[in-house]
Formats: sequence, structure tokens, C-alpha cells
Amino acid sequence: MNYPEAYLKEMGLWPVWTSKTAIVNEPSTETTAPVSARPKAEIRSPVAEMDWPALKETVRDCAACGLRAGCTQTVFGVGDEKADWLFVGEGPGAEEDQRGEPFVGQAGRLLDNMLAAIDLKRGENVYIANIVKCRPPGNRNPEPVEASACAPYLARQIELLQPKIIIALGKIAAANLLASDAPIGAMRGKQHSYRGIPLIATYHPAYLLRSLAEKAKAWEDLCYARRIYSQSKASPEAA
Repeated sequence: MNYPEAYLKEMGLWPVWTSKTAIVNEPSTETTAPVSARPKAEIRSPVAEMDWPALKETVRDCAACGLRAGCTQTVFGVGDEKADWLFVGEGPGAEEDQRGEPFVGQAGRLLDNMLAAIDLKRGENVYIANIVKCRPPGNRNPEPVEASACAPYLARQIELLQPKIIIALGKIAAANLLASDAPIGAMRGKQHSYRGIPLIATYHPAYLLRSLAEKAKAWEDLCYARRIYSQSKASPEAA
């Protein structure tokens, strides 16, 4: 699939990306963190029956873990509530905490450029959320108990969305969604599944800002995700 040179330049991939060879899994240098168990389908809490307005209100008033006491506001998620594409990060940073929207600032701009490179746009067939809805102090990784407290909210968002594909952005998102301690380098480059939904793991935009050489791998992951999505749309079951 060919994309305009301008998109590749925005992602910092022009003229660096020249190979069409599939990227093999490589060791990750991202910081790892303990994994919380993903929500169990057999446990049906009141959250599991909520519609979008009720879920947003519940998240706004949530105090299930200590994070809410230290943040400005919850960051629920943003985008098309009937989107085929779901992008999941780890948690809000300082700017996200102030604005109440995930992936703003430099990391958000890079994510927007990544979306544009595969013909997507924030808010149009795209939904963006995080593993936790409140900013961890000092932008640290969410603790397992914090991720566990937020897990029913994300699970319900996914049930309401019914996305065709999920993109886990970074180790924390992939680890929690897949209940895996594997490094991101071992998880990327292959198709996973979250409750029957194809899931592709790739690097977090904030990590890519610090590790520019990994942008080519993220680009390969996005192209792979696009192929998986196209295949799912073309299959008889998707009709």
C-alpha cells in the first residue's frame, strides 16, 4: 500500500523507511511493569450493563483506587463511539489530565500523524482510550491494583464499541489487554486476540519520541494492522 510522501515525512519515516521486508520480533527497551489480570467475562458487574452516558458518569465519579485523589479529572476516552478502530494507551499524562482528553501534546500529535499515514483520523472511525482513566503521579506506570480497578470500564467501552481491531500502544496496554508479561518486542509483529477481536501491539508514541529508530517498526505494525483490518472487512463473517 502506497502512502503520500507528506504522511511519511510527518512520521519521520522519509526517506528512512525503504524496506518491505517483514519486521521480526526484537527485544524491547521499553520499561516493563507488573500486569493486572484482564477483566473476567464471567463476572458481570453493574458496569457491564451501562450505556455510554451511564459509563461516563460512573468513571467521572469513580474513586475505586487512589489515583483519583491526585489527578485533576478523569480522562474517559475520545472518538467515534461506533468506531472500527480502537487505540489503547496506558494512562493520561500531565497535559491529558488538564484537558481531559487522551493523547494530546507531542505524543498525541505523533499518534495523529500515525493515523493519517494509514488513512485514519482522530474522531472518524477511531476511538482512543487508556488502561487507566486517571493520571498516575509523575506519569509513572499504573500499578496492577489501579489497572484492575479501571479494567471493567475499558472492558465495557470495548463491548459498546465492538471494534473490528484493537491497537495496543506500548507494553502496559498490551500486557493488560493480553494478560501477558512478554516484552513489547515479542508481542509486536503478530496478530493477537482480545475476546475474539484482532489485536496488534506496537510501540507507544511517547516511546517513539525518545527512540526515533523504532518508528520504522511502528510503521510496519500499522501497515500490518491495516491488512488485518482489510481482511476482516472482506471476510463473509464481517458482512
